[in-house]
Amino acid sequence: MDAFGPRLSFFFNAHNDFFEEIAKYRAARRLYASLMRERFGAKLDRSLMLRFHTQTGGSTLTAQQPEVNVVRVALQALAAVLGGTQSLHTNGQDEALSLPSERAASIALRTQQVIAFESGVTAEPDPLGGSEYVERLTAEIERGAREYIRQIDALGGTLTAIETGFVQNEIQTAAYRYQKAVEDGRQVVVGVNKFQSEEAEPPKPFRVDPGLERRQIARLHAVRAGRSETDVAATRQRLEQAARGTENLLPRILECCRAQVTVGEISDTLRTVFGEYREGF
Repeated sequence: MDAFGPRLSFFFNAHNDFFEEIAKYRAARRLYASLMRERFGAKLDRSLMLRFHTQTGGSTLTAQQPEVNVVRVALQALAAVLGGTQSLHTNGQDEALSLPSERAASIALRTQQVIAFESGVTAEPDPLGGSEYVERLTAEIERGAREYIRQIDALGGTLTAIETGFVQNEIQTAAYRYQKAVEDGRQVVVGVNKFQSEEAEPPKPFRVDPGLERRQIARLHAVRAGRSETDVAATRQRLEQAARGTENLLPRILECCRAQVTVGEISDTLRTVFGEYREGF
């Protein structure tokens, strides 16, 4: 485990419940260190460190009153920083409508910069540690996570849990409960089910210049015209053979990239072996 443990990293979302999000990251870090030490025998300190990137939650953004999303993103980003994230992506205010506009992307970047350089919260690595409320939430989330691990172990492991639909069902059930709470008014979403207002002018979604699409297609045609189709076929064949065995696929994928095999062609090659995922329930 210590041979590759220090290189592992993870990806989290940040949502709106400020203290719960902070506790979530703290619980994840604590749980990860315990599992790496107790379950997998890691000994190096670097193997026990949970490195993670955080993106603010796209599903929390609203098409109604999109300017309010700036506030949501700021709270989510601050929670991630207070919880110990190593890197951060802040969503644009208009991403419930379209790809972010240049102005929205700029405000999202400035949000990070205000947190990093003006707020002072980066002075301590765990500034809320010791708070009775945050510590209690952290412990509750860790206990809940350990219960999930126990259930998954009892099912036979993660693959079995996915194949039997356990994981998908838990996600869908949580999503249903949240949506039901929104529709019943028990979960307030500003501008959606409370504090609505008539928009004087509907926000204008970002539109990609059709010329960009045409130029990208032309570039793709040029790449295909200039590459060796013999090399393409050979590297794709070796990738397929590796996928049918137990060989590490990454070197074969890199080999395909060097032969200018496209991402779509690489994906198609892997689909011939693995097919496409379909929910089993």
